[in-house]
Amino acid sequence: MDLTKASGVYVIAATPFHDDGRIDTKSTDSMVDFYRACGANGLTILGVMGEAPKLDQEESVALSKQIIARAGSAMPVIVGVSAPGFANMRSLARTVMDAGAAGVMIAPPNTLRTDDQIVTYYRQAVDAIGDDVPFVIQDFPLTFSVVMTPKVIRSIVQDLPSCVMLKHEDWPGLEKISTLRGFEADGSMRHVSILCGNGGLFLDFECERGADGAMTGYAFPDMLVDVVKLQQAGKRDAAHDLFDAHLPLLRYEQQPGAGLAVRKYVLKKRGVIASDAQRKPGAGLSAKARAEVDYLFERLARHDARAKAA
Repeated sequence: MDLTKASGVYVIAATPFHDDGRIDTKSTDSMVDFYRACGANGLTILGVMGEAPKLDQEESVALSKQIIARAGSAMPVIVGVSAPGFANMRSLARTVMDAGAAGVMIAPPNTLRTDDQIVTYYRQAVDAIGDDVPFVIQDFPLTFSVVMTPKVIRSIVQDLPSCVMLKHEDWPGLEKISTLRGFEADGSMRHVSILCGNGGLFLDFECERGADGAMTGYAFPDMLVDVVKLQQAGKRDAAHDLFDAHLPLLRYEQQPGAGLAVRKYVLKKRGVIASDAQRKPGAGLSAKARAEVDYLFERLARHDARAKAA
């Protein structure tokens, strides 16, 4: 698949665990099936919200192979391979590509500060994994503390043909999308897909600025799918109406430190995974927080019947 033309929603998949911390393979299959039923165009695994740093290499490989096999060819899978060193990055990247992954995602280490350092890092990463491996730039300065200007992203895209996509997660970031699409319009940057994160918090306007869709993991990915489709069909008001109905829950899920616990709780409520456990270190929700999420569900159900079934 040509990921430079990817669009729609590539769901950032959670990693299901049993209460004792073991990976829940049964829930993993049901989660993939759920994402397919929601209309997801693809999956991204072993990302920040997939608790990738809590898995060892053997678990990462096993989980990747299971999800790739379950997703099948109709739902491409991108695998996060970010690592402190290039040896582990190369090993995981080559293994998952051999297993059928569509590409890999690489985040910059938080030690990078200058534009030259950022561009050089991605050149070295491609040298390590091979220029035959399609890769996604993960631009998430709020987590990685690395600020990539539009010109830096353009340099990476232009210098490295295996770069196929930007996971745009800057905040505020609407002007960055416009600038990058402006580079494309004036011929100074080739086209790559732009899929956006931040829990979908700005998806309504990101699509209007030229983003191709979302790469995030809000617990109602079916809503994200619908919003992107409505925007692509030119139904702006309908897209915003649906998005606005979900915004209170979307905002609640976006809390730093608590977001994954909320997301997993909602996925459990929707019957997607058996347990909302995180692998340690990781905190669950208090009884008060669960009650607040339940309240938001009740309010959402007035506008979206999918919340009534949860």
